[in-house]
Amino acid sequence: MALIIPVRGFTPEIGPDTFLAENATIIGDVVMGSECSVWFNTVLRGDVNSIRIGNRVNIQDGSVLHTLYQKSTIEIGDDVSIGHNVTIHGAKIHDYALIGMGAVVMDDAEVGEGALVAAGSVVLSRTKIGPNELWGGAPAKFIKMVDPETSRELNKKIAHNYLMYSRWYTDPEAEAK
Repeated sequence: MALIIPVRGFTPEIGPDTFLAENATIIGDVVMGSECSVWFNTVLRGDVNSIRIGNRVNIQDGSVLHTLYQKSTIEIGDDVSIGHNVTIHGAKIHDYALIGMGAVVMDDAEVGEGALVAAGSVVLSRTKIGPNELWGGAPAKFIKMVDPETSRELNKKIAHNYLMYSRWYTDPEAEAK
């Protein structure tokens, strides 16, 4: 069972049909929507400020989400995929965005709707990534525009796949489809 820790008078709120891996840690001022998944060794640390997560968000293995005390918060929209070993620190991630494996997104950065952050990228504080933009590198720089429909469908598919994967852990009758 996931470790859910109240702190400073805040108890994490987990939406319905959400999968929490048994060694995920959810702390403090965290509010999560429905049909999300928080995978193995992931930490959502809402001890110093708030973390708000939409619906059908998957936060993959080893990721860490945290904020700055009284300065930054995390806001994540719907159908967002956060890859393995991602660090998000006080940033805003809009609907249908994808943050690639091992990326770092720093305080007050904003990732637009349908945007893609390439694996291993470092998005510096206060960087604004527009809708349907692909950024990569360290520090992350604009690479190209992505077709909005292609981006939305890709990110929606990944989010829905992770919902399916989570069912394998909670429903012994679930199968890959």
